[in-house]
Amino acid sequence: MSVTTLDASSSHILDNPAWAALTGPHAHFAERVGHAVRYQQDVAPFHALSDEDDPRAWVDLAVLVGPGGTAAVRGVTEAAEGWEVVRTMHGVQLVDTVLRAEPDPEAVRLGTDDVPEILDLVARTEPGPYLPRTVELGTYLGIRHQGRLIALAGERLHPPGWTEISAVCTDPAHRGRGLATRLVRAVAAGIKERGERPFLHAAATNANAIRLYESIGFTLRRRTVFSLVRHTGAAALEETA
Repeated sequence: MSVTTLDASSSHILDNPAWAALTGPHAHFAERVGHAVRYQQDVAPFHALSDEDDPRAWVDLAVLVGPGGTAAVRGVTEAAEGWEVVRTMHGVQLVDTVLRAEPDPEAVRLGTDDVPEILDLVARTEPGPYLPRTVELGTYLGIRHQGRLIALAGERLHPPGWTEISAVCTDPAHRGRGLATRLVRAVAAGIKERGERPFLHAAATNANAIRLYESIGFTLRRRTVFSLVRHTGAAALEETA
């Protein structure tokens, strides 16, 4: 896979996008304990630490999830004391550099009434986690064929000045028609109208998706890792007693 990488050597708000979102534009979706925060559990499955190298943040996360609780965090490959890594996924983060954003005449705005159809399409295509209230995070657009939802894309993480495009998926029977590209452009048009910049994540192993995103104007900013960690005991909680 040939990619062009932007310089990610200096600190950037996208280095910790969930923290930036949950302590910024998405604060109304947040459940927070000190240096740890998460989305409300029916909105999105993501947690964030102010600094994954700060032991205080892990203590706060332990309070947030409770003994035996799990958390989905970025940038963690080794568990802190009192935690274990359940599984890890390597990913890439791409940002808009030359994307042509434009509305799509067939794209329709999706809302809470469309959630059952959205969840059905997501279950069949597996673009990533999607929960009953994820639709509240931003604008979600879909394309229908004979009344049935066949393609989807929308907005997820929202750090200040940036919005993540997510849940990009197409019914297998309708692939190869450029529907995903059209919806990405349409969602990006709304983001840019607000004066913000689109970005997105993909699994590092999903070469086809990465090639598609690069071909339409996204550039790899950095490689990252996402881990599911589990709190294994009460030791961290005892430190706060």
